[in-house]
Amino acid sequence: MSSRQAFVRGFSAIVPLWLGVVPFAIAYAVIARDAGLSLVETQALSLFVFAGSAQFTAAGLFATGATALEIVFTTFLLNVRHVLYGLALGRRVELDGWRRPLAAFFLTDEVFGVVSSRRAPTFAYLLGAELSLFVTWNASTLGGALLGGAIPDPTKLGLDLVFPLAFVALLVPLVRTRVELVVAVLSGALAYLVAQLSSGGVPIVVAGVAGSLLGAWLTRGRPVGEARLEDAIREVA
Repeated sequence: MSSRQAFVRGFSAIVPLWLGVVPFAIAYAVIARDAGLSLVETQALSLFVFAGSAQFTAAGLFATGATALEIVFTTFLLNVRHVLYGLALGRRVELDGWRRPLAAFFLTDEVFGVVSSRRAPTFAYLLGAELSLFVTWNASTLGGALLGGAIPDPTKLGLDLVFPLAFVALLVPLVRTRVELVVAVLSGALAYLVAQLSSGGVPIVVAGVAGSLLGAWLTRGRPVGEARLEDAIREVA
Protein backbone atom coordinates (compact mmCIF):
# COMPACT_ATOMS: atom_id res chain seq x y z
CA MET A 1 0.00 0.00 0.00
CA SER A 2 1.36 3.42 -0.98
CA SER A 3 1.67 6.29 1.50
CA ARG A 4 -1.14 8.12 -0.30
CA GLN A 5 -3.49 5.15 0.02
CA ALA A 6 -2.61 4.74 3.69
CA PHE A 7 -3.26 8.44 4.28
CA VAL A 8 -6.69 8.23 2.63
CA ARG A 9 -7.60 5.14 4.66
CA GLY A 10 -6.54 6.84 7.87
CA PHE A 11 -8.55 9.94 6.96
CA SER A 12 -11.60 7.81 6.17
CA ALA A 13 -11.29 5.77 9.38
CA ILE A 14 -12.17 8.85 11.44
CA VAL A 15 -15.20 9.84 9.36
CA PRO A 16 -17.71 7.84 11.50
CA LEU A 17 -16.57 9.82 14.54
CA TRP A 18 -17.40 13.14 12.89
CA LEU A 19 -20.92 12.62 14.25
CA GLY A 20 -19.52 13.32 17.70
CA VAL A 21 -16.76 15.76 16.72
CA VAL A 22 -18.90 18.28 14.85
CA PRO A 23 -21.52 19.09 17.54
CA PHE A 24 -18.96 19.30 20.33
CA ALA A 25 -16.67 21.59 18.38
CA ILE A 26 -19.69 23.82 17.74
CA ALA A 27 -20.65 23.67 21.43
CA TYR A 28 -17.08 24.64 22.40
CA ALA A 29 -17.22 27.65 20.06
CA VAL A 30 -20.52 28.81 21.56
CA ILE A 31 -19.17 28.49 25.11
CA ALA A 32 -15.94 30.28 24.19
CA ARG A 33 -17.81 33.20 22.62
CA ASP A 34 -20.10 33.41 25.65
CA ALA A 35 -16.98 33.52 27.85
CA GLY A 36 -15.86 36.66 26.05
CA LEU A 37 -13.35 35.24 23.57
CA SER A 38 -13.25 36.84 20.15
CA LEU A 39 -13.71 34.90 16.94
CA VAL A 40 -9.94 34.88 16.38
CA GLU A 41 -9.21 33.73 19.95
CA THR A 42 -11.85 31.01 19.77
CA GLN A 43 -10.44 29.69 16.51
CA ALA A 44 -6.83 30.01 17.69
CA LEU A 45 -7.51 27.62 20.57
CA SER A 46 -8.74 25.00 18.13
CA LEU A 47 -5.78 25.56 15.83
CA PHE A 48 -2.96 25.62 18.38
CA VAL A 49 -4.32 23.73 21.41
CA PHE A 50 -6.51 21.22 19.55
CA ALA A 51 -7.78 19.39 22.63
CA GLY A 52 -11.52 19.33 23.20
CA SER A 53 -11.69 18.87 26.97
CA ALA A 54 -8.86 21.35 27.52
CA GLN A 55 -10.53 23.94 25.30
CA PHE A 56 -13.86 23.62 27.12
CA THR A 57 -12.06 24.02 30.45
CA ALA A 58 -9.93 26.93 29.24
CA ALA A 59 -13.03 28.78 28.03
CA GLY A 60 -14.66 28.31 31.42
CA LEU A 61 -11.54 29.54 33.20
CA PHE A 62 -11.39 32.59 30.96
CA ALA A 63 -14.95 33.39 31.98
CA THR A 64 -14.04 33.26 35.69
CA GLY A 65 -10.99 35.50 35.25
CA ALA A 66 -8.39 32.79 35.97
CA THR A 67 -4.73 33.63 35.50
CA ALA A 68 -2.68 32.37 32.56
CA LEU A 69 -0.71 30.07 34.89
CA GLU A 70 -3.91 28.50 36.23
CA ILE A 71 -5.21 27.89 32.73
CA VAL A 72 -1.94 26.35 31.50
CA PHE A 73 -1.58 24.10 34.56
CA THR A 74 -5.18 22.87 34.37
CA THR A 75 -5.01 22.09 30.66
CA PHE A 76 -1.70 20.30 31.24
CA LEU A 77 -3.32 17.98 33.77
CA LEU A 78 -6.20 17.32 31.40
CA ASN A 79 -3.83 16.29 28.61
CA VAL A 80 -1.14 14.41 30.53
CA ARG A 81 -2.70 11.15 29.31
CA HIS A 82 -1.24 11.90 25.89
CA VAL A 83 2.15 10.88 27.27
CA LEU A 84 0.85 7.31 27.52
CA TYR A 85 -0.67 7.56 24.05
CA GLY A 86 2.63 8.70 22.59
CA LEU A 87 4.63 5.95 24.29
CA ALA A 88 2.23 3.31 22.99
CA LEU A 89 2.15 4.59 19.41
CA GLY A 90 5.91 5.12 19.36
CA ARG A 91 6.34 1.36 19.73
CA ARG A 92 4.07 0.58 16.76
CA VAL A 93 4.58 3.42 14.29
CA GLU A 94 7.95 4.46 12.86
CA LEU A 95 8.32 8.08 13.98
CA ASP A 96 11.76 9.44 13.24
CA GLY A 97 12.95 13.01 12.79
CA TRP A 98 10.21 15.57 12.03
CA ARG A 99 7.50 12.91 12.09
CA ARG A 100 7.57 12.58 15.88
CA PRO A 101 6.68 16.20 16.86
CA LEU A 102 4.18 16.42 13.99
CA ALA A 103 2.36 13.27 15.08
CA ALA A 104 2.48 14.37 18.73
CA PHE A 105 0.84 17.72 18.01
CA PHE A 106 -2.16 16.25 16.16
CA LEU A 107 -2.64 13.25 18.48
CA THR A 108 -6.06 12.93 20.15
CA ASP A 109 -8.03 10.32 22.09
CA GLU A 110 -10.06 9.34 19.04
CA VAL A 111 -7.04 9.01 16.76
CA PHE A 112 -5.21 6.90 19.31
CA GLY A 113 -8.17 4.54 19.59
CA VAL A 114 -8.58 4.14 15.84
CA VAL A 115 -4.88 3.74 15.04
CA SER A 116 -4.30 1.32 17.93
CA SER A 117 -6.97 -0.98 16.54
CA ARG A 118 -5.08 -1.33 13.25
CA ARG A 119 -2.68 -4.27 12.95
CA ALA A 120 0.30 -2.46 11.39
CA PRO A 121 -0.31 1.30 11.23
CA THR A 122 2.07 3.52 9.26
CA PHE A 123 2.90 7.17 9.72
CA ALA A 124 0.83 8.05 6.64
CA TYR A 125 -2.20 6.27 8.12
CA LEU A 126 -1.68 8.01 11.47
CA LEU A 127 -1.32 11.44 9.86
CA GLY A 128 -4.43 10.88 7.73
CA ALA A 129 -6.48 10.05 10.83
CA GLU A 130 -5.08 13.03 12.70
CA LEU A 131 -5.74 15.55 9.93
CA SER A 132 -9.26 14.15 9.42
CA LEU A 133 -10.10 15.11 12.99
CA PHE A 134 -8.12 18.36 12.93
CA VAL A 135 -9.83 19.71 9.81
CA THR A 136 -13.29 18.70 11.00
CA TRP A 137 -12.79 20.12 14.49
CA ASN A 138 -11.56 23.47 13.20
CA ALA A 139 -14.20 23.80 10.51
CA SER A 140 -16.90 23.04 13.07
CA THR A 141 -15.37 25.52 15.53
CA LEU A 142 -15.59 28.25 12.91
CA GLY A 143 -19.19 27.31 12.14
CA GLY A 144 -20.13 27.39 15.81
CA ALA A 145 -18.41 30.72 16.36
CA LEU A 146 -20.33 32.25 13.45
CA LEU A 147 -23.72 30.70 14.22
CA GLY A 148 -23.65 31.39 17.95
CA GLY A 149 -26.45 30.23 20.25
CA ALA A 150 -28.63 28.84 17.47
CA ILE A 151 -27.05 25.40 18.04
CA PRO A 152 -28.84 23.00 20.45
CA ASP A 153 -27.01 21.33 23.33
CA PRO A 154 -25.42 18.13 21.89
CA THR A 155 -25.91 16.25 25.16
CA LYS A 156 -29.69 16.63 24.75
CA LEU A 157 -29.39 14.88 21.39
CA GLY A 158 -27.54 11.96 22.95
CA LEU A 159 -24.38 12.68 20.93
CA ASP A 160 -22.23 12.66 24.07
CA LEU A 161 -22.45 8.84 23.88
CA VAL A 162 -20.74 8.69 20.47
CA PHE A 163 -17.16 8.68 21.77
CA PRO A 164 -17.63 6.17 24.65
CA LEU A 165 -19.47 3.75 22.36
CA ALA A 166 -16.83 4.18 19.66
CA PHE A 167 -14.04 3.34 22.11
CA VAL A 168 -15.87 0.24 23.32
CA ALA A 169 -16.24 -0.88 19.70
CA LEU A 170 -12.51 -0.32 19.15
CA LEU A 171 -11.54 -2.10 22.37
CA VAL A 172 -13.42 -5.36 21.80
CA PRO A 173 -11.33 -6.60 18.80
CA LEU A 174 -8.12 -5.76 20.70
CA VAL A 175 -8.95 -8.15 23.57
CA ARG A 176 -7.67 -11.44 22.16
CA THR A 177 -6.41 -13.29 25.24
CA ARG A 178 -7.71 -14.04 28.70
CA VAL A 179 -5.10 -11.87 30.41
CA GLU A 180 -6.03 -8.94 28.16
CA LEU A 181 -9.65 -9.42 29.20
CA VAL A 182 -8.74 -9.33 32.90
CA VAL A 183 -6.55 -6.24 32.42
CA ALA A 184 -9.23 -4.44 30.39
CA VAL A 185 -11.98 -5.11 32.93
CA LEU A 186 -9.91 -4.19 35.99
CA SER A 187 -8.45 -1.09 34.32
CA GLY A 188 -11.92 0.07 33.36
CA ALA A 189 -13.16 -0.44 36.91
CA LEU A 190 -10.17 1.45 38.31
CA ALA A 191 -10.72 4.34 35.88
CA TYR A 192 -14.35 4.56 36.98
CA LEU A 193 -13.40 4.63 40.67
CA VAL A 194 -10.70 7.27 40.18
CA ALA A 195 -13.10 9.36 38.10
CA GLN A 196 -15.34 9.66 41.17
CA LEU A 197 -12.49 11.41 43.00
CA SER A 198 -10.76 13.24 40.17
CA SER A 199 -11.41 14.50 36.65
CA GLY A 200 -9.76 15.28 33.33
CA GLY A 201 -7.01 12.92 32.24
CA VAL A 202 -6.07 11.66 35.72
CA PRO A 203 -8.32 8.55 35.69
CA ILE A 204 -6.96 7.54 32.27
CA VAL A 205 -3.34 7.95 33.37
CA VAL A 206 -3.85 6.02 36.61
CA ALA A 207 -5.73 3.20 34.88
CA GLY A 208 -3.23 3.11 32.03
CA VAL A 209 -0.19 2.81 34.27
CA ALA A 210 -1.87 0.32 36.61
CA GLY A 211 -3.15 -1.76 33.69
CA SER A 212 0.28 -1.86 32.06
CA LEU A 213 1.92 -3.01 35.29
CA LEU A 214 -0.79 -5.61 35.89
CA GLY A 215 -0.45 -6.96 32.35
CA ALA A 216 3.34 -7.21 32.69
CA TRP A 217 2.98 -9.01 36.04
CA LEU A 218 0.41 -11.52 34.81
CA THR A 219 2.45 -12.42 31.72
CA ARG A 220 5.89 -12.53 33.36
CA GLY A 221 7.98 -15.41 32.11
CA ARG A 222 5.51 -16.68 29.52
CA PRO A 223 3.90 -15.63 26.23
CA VAL A 224 0.70 -13.65 26.69
CA GLY A 225 -1.26 -16.10 24.53
CA GLU A 226 -0.59 -18.93 26.95
CA ALA A 227 -2.14 -17.16 29.92
CA ARG A 228 -5.22 -18.80 31.38
CA LEU A 229 -8.13 -16.89 32.83
CA GLU A 230 -8.18 -19.01 35.97
CA ASP A 231 -4.50 -18.33 36.65
CA ALA A 232 -4.94 -14.61 36.05
CA ILE A 233 -7.91 -14.33 38.40
CA ARG A 234 -6.08 -16.37 41.04
CA GLU A 235 -2.99 -14.13 40.82
CA VAL A 236 -5.05 -10.95 41.03
CA ALA A 237 -6.92 -12.26 44.07
